[in-house]
Amino acid sequence: MTAPRTVALLTAGGLAPCLSSAIAALVEEYAHRAPDVRIIGYRNGYQGLLTGDSVSFTAGARAEIARLHEFGGSPLGNSRVKLSNRADNVRHGFIKEGEDARQVAADRLRADSVDILHTIGGDDTNLAAADLAAFLAANNHPLTVVGLPKTVDNDVTPIRQSLGAVTAAEQGARFFANVVAEQSANPRMLLVHEVMGRNCGWLTAATAQAYREQLNERHFLPAIGFARQRYEIHGIFLPELPLDIAGEAARLRGVMDAVGSVNIFVSEGAGVSSIVAEMTARGESIQVDAFGHVRLDTINPGAWFGRQFAAMIGAEKTLVQKSGYFARSAPANAADRELIRRSAAVAVDAALRGISGVVGEDEEHDNTMGVIEFGRIRGGKPFDASTLWFMAMLKEIGQR
Repeated sequence: MTAPRTVALLTAGGLAPCLSSAIAALVEEYAHRAPDVRIIGYRNGYQGLLTGDSVSFTAGARAEIARLHEFGGSPLGNSRVKLSNRADNVRHGFIKEGEDARQVAADRLRADSVDILHTIGGDDTNLAAADLAAFLAANNHPLTVVGLPKTVDNDVTPIRQSLGAVTAAEQGARFFANVVAEQSANPRMLLVHEVMGRNCGWLTAATAQAYREQLNERHFLPAIGFARQRYEIHGIFLPELPLDIAGEAARLRGVMDAVGSVNIFVSEGAGVSSIVAEMTARGESIQVDAFGHVRLDTINPGAWFGRQFAAMIGAEKTLVQKSGYFARSAPANAADRELIRRSAAVAVDAALRGISGVVGEDEEHDNTMGVIEFGRIRGGKPFDASTLWFMAMLKEIGQR
């Protein structure tokens, strides 16, 4: 293709431990492949694209771009703006009544001479970019869009591993490694660790695995009652697992009687249908975001699980702790940075050749890293709860 005039970057959706590092990796890759290209970043995701709020990556900034690898969050900022949600965009003043957000975004891209757009986000972010590219193509403005998959849930089909998910699991385990000591603050304590994951329990499962690996490195003192069982995970609840409150309560009551405390890991998406049904029956309104997703922060799944179990297992005190914001705001770890580096290299190569899609290890093609067509990208990929390492973990903690 003809050398691009301007490359634009944007980050959107929730945070994940990859955004800053992904921006750095893309800028570094362009320094090698197309050092003269102009690079801009739209602030706050699609909001910045609609409002024309952007920042230029100057020569000085590019020279120091490696600093971003050490930070969590996004230097560009994020938002949950959906281009197709006209009413929401009008209400926030991003577009005027009667305007089409895609047209407003297209006009901005034309004005900024953008030929390549890199989106770093989940399936909603990248599919919105694909829709925008198709709109531009129909209006004689070719735009190459290459996305990078960001989600701590690791739930994008057919991508094996989303950027930032491994770091989020590691950080969630680190979070609980401190919180678990609260079991000693009160007799018969029920500790509920709520982990992010709307429709997919992968992060909860991976966090539990990482935490138990950390336990394997610790030394306890059973002779005085300081045993691993007080620090162990006693129950794991995912959207993909059948929910048997009564049966699990009976088992956990035995744990409470024997150990003196109970620790459970709960995916924020587990039990949501039951919670929503209860709230609806009480006449309570269910809050949703711009994409129509139930706002999980308003229904508190961890607290719901705590209420269900507390009386049945004889807990004297229940403590619910959420690791989500702690985990998703961390800088990328070494494993994620390597995945980000490889992904950015493929993304820039594809962009310069005019190939659009989302970069990832393709589960439908032997986990080969490549550019996956937008039409094959879907969100909400469930975690395979029959995977051997997870089944072995459930057996080890005594859960059916």
